[in-house]
Amino acid sequence: MATGKLVCVQDYEDHAREHLPKSVWDYFSSGADDELTLRENQSAFRRLRLRPRFLRDVSTRDLTTTILGEKVDMPIGISPSGLHGLAWQDGSLCIMNAAASMNVCMTLPTFATSTPKELVDVAPSALKWFQLYVTPERDFMKRLIQHVERLGYKALVITIDVPLTGNRRAMTRDGFHVPPHIKIANFGEELKRKYAFPADATDQSLSWKDIAWFQSVTTMPIVLKGIMTSEDAELAVQHGVQAVWVSNHGGRQLDSVPATIEVLPEVVRAVRGRVEVYMDGGVRTGTDVMKALALGARAVFVGRPPLWGMAHSGEEGVHHVLQILKDELSLAMALSGGINTVLILSSYFVVLKFLPF
Repeated sequence: MATGKLVCVQDYEDHAREHLPKSVWDYFSSGADDELTLRENQSAFRRLRLRPRFLRDVSTRDLTTTILGEKVDMPIGISPSGLHGLAWQDGSLCIMNAAASMNVCMTLPTFATSTPKELVDVAPSALKWFQLYVTPERDFMKRLIQHVERLGYKALVITIDVPLTGNRRAMTRDGFHVPPHIKIANFGEELKRKYAFPADATDQSLSWKDIAWFQSVTTMPIVLKGIMTSEDAELAVQHGVQAVWVSNHGGRQLDSVPATIEVLPEVVRAVRGRVEVYMDGGVRTGTDVMKALALGARAVFVGRPPLWGMAHSGEEGVHHVLQILKDELSLAMALSGGINTVLILSSYFVVLKFLPF
């Protein structure tokens, strides 16, 4: 099916559901336990209303912004998601190339199927961040962090919400395991032998006191991914990180936590502009992006939508998914009236009450 017949992110998701092997679909799409949070991440957006204004000049719209001082062409980036190679050969490189072509940020996961160097080779000037699952192997962590910094990665994104892997029932029913032909590019043979599944490698003792260690081994800005409360947002600021990322891991960790769009205003109020705030979770349309920006996110990140695009047609599919979101955001700004730049979006444009349809 040509990309022209797919006109929204949901079309790509439907195609992926129909064509990916069931175990791969379940790995990418499933959530924890009853999947309440997985569903709420999307449905909470639908309960937010926009406040349009009219008779205003919307003939030009500027979607560019900066994140941690780096200019991007729109406030939408790529969330880290592991095992890209399950959806497409050289999947991480496909996503990197598409992100580079759109001039948006790519966050390479620890459990990628391509190395940090391979991404630099295909897109040397593109904006790249590195996401870190913290393992007990501190020497390995230090080498990896300093390696990506030397390669020119611009931020270290530390995932803080995976002391253990959430209970993903669909994967358990499938007996999911990483196929032999899929490489975890950042793991050496010793770590591969030690940990049967990559997420088993996470450090259960990780705590706030460890932030200083990360700061001692890198000069990259540090982003904490997994912030869901004002208390943790304040602690993040106190510990000197440069940004916080509101995330519930796509509903894959602790079920029954709120949707990220519901938590976002609380976190934004807590940090009071001292650090940048990003969010992911449930973003499927340009109006979703606009709502998140209006509630204080500097940028939003998408994880599953690029996977659905890649499962359809590799780099071309990822590029089209990003273009869809960009076009939808630009249209939403125009139809809302007077929004010529994403930098002026505020809660003025959103009804701050979650209403049923």
